[in-house]
Amino acid sequence: MQKFTAPSETVQMDKEKLLAFVTEHGSSNSHTAILAKTMNIPALIGVNIKPEWNGKFAIVDGYTGTLYIEPDEDTFNTLKKKQEEDIKARELLQDLKGKEDITQDGRKIKLYANIGGVKDVASVLANDAAGIGLFRSEFLYLEADDYPSEESQFMAYKTVAENMAGRKVIVRTLDIGADKQAGYFNLGHEDNPAMGYRAIRICLERTDIFKTQLRALLRASAFGNIAIMFPMVISVNEVKQIKEIVNEVKKELDGQEIPYGETELGIMIETPAAVMISDLLAPEVDFFSIGTNDLTQYTLAIDRQNMKLDNIYDAHHPAILRMIQMTIENGHKHGCWVGICGELGADPGLTKTFVEMGIDELSVSPAFVLPTRKNIRDIKLN
Repeated sequence: MQKFTAPSETVQMDKEKLLAFVTEHGSSNSHTAILAKTMNIPALIGVNIKPEWNGKFAIVDGYTGTLYIEPDEDTFNTLKKKQEEDIKARELLQDLKGKEDITQDGRKIKLYANIGGVKDVASVLANDAAGIGLFRSEFLYLEADDYPSEESQFMAYKTVAENMAGRKVIVRTLDIGADKQAGYFNLGHEDNPAMGYRAIRICLERTDIFKTQLRALLRASAFGNIAIMFPMVISVNEVKQIKEIVNEVKKELDGQEIPYGETELGIMIETPAAVMISDLLAPEVDFFSIGTNDLTQYTLAIDRQNMKLDNIYDAHHPAILRMIQMTIENGHKHGCWVGICGELGADPGLTKTFVEMGIDELSVSPAFVLPTRKNIRDIKLN
């Protein structure tokens, strides 16, 4: 138990030695909580931790968000039985491996997984995802003491691409900023970092860093099916700048006779601005991936890091669902496929809604791939 866990700390934890974690500060909608789901580790956020708990036996119930300190025998037995039932339910889902992600009336959905690094690929394969819908490349930066070199990034992307053996790997370019800070970037203090200097805004200004990553990604694309996705886009002009820089990097590689593959280019739809001009953005890219976590934050004007607002952070808000529908419709009008890589993609209460909207892809934490496959296969639209 500790006061706070940063995303950079979470992703470096040894999953083999960690059963759960409990923090006093933070929000259930934070990147730390989301990464815990990716790692399939129960996490309780916003717990009033007491010093006298140190060294005592505890049980964490990740489903109900309950922490039991020195539970009595009846409580222990009840929770033990619940754990056994959960294990059996997960074992039954194993029968879905190798099955198609298709509704009862023939609607096919691409079901991908989200990862934070190379080591998560094993979980993606173990859970039989059709691809990787979100590779959070910023953790290559957060885990380093200085800017990662082109070669170290190339090896990471190449390893993932080769291990996925032709399955699509969508890599999000670095999304540094807000609650994901790397000291050597020297970003400085911001009063409102979630709306500040972050993600593509950094890349378009510090083009040397951006080009290094793009070179590594394009080189790795010669070894697998890599697509590149750009976060926090709010304008067509940004997309055009991105494409110009990508073309510059390709010319450099051509001049050096370094091979690269065909790469789809896509953008995250995670701001209301991007949703409202999605009809203008779609002709510029191959795909959209809706980041529902930030889209909810910006649409509802709710800081996702503020646990005092967790009770009104409503990802099911009609405004969010209308924005998702608008994005899908505008993307399809211009031949742009549309996916969801935010936490909402694994929400069982919305799977049918998304399929009815016409979503093409859902990308979820690896542990949620098989449960989501079951939800898809249970759907009958007509």
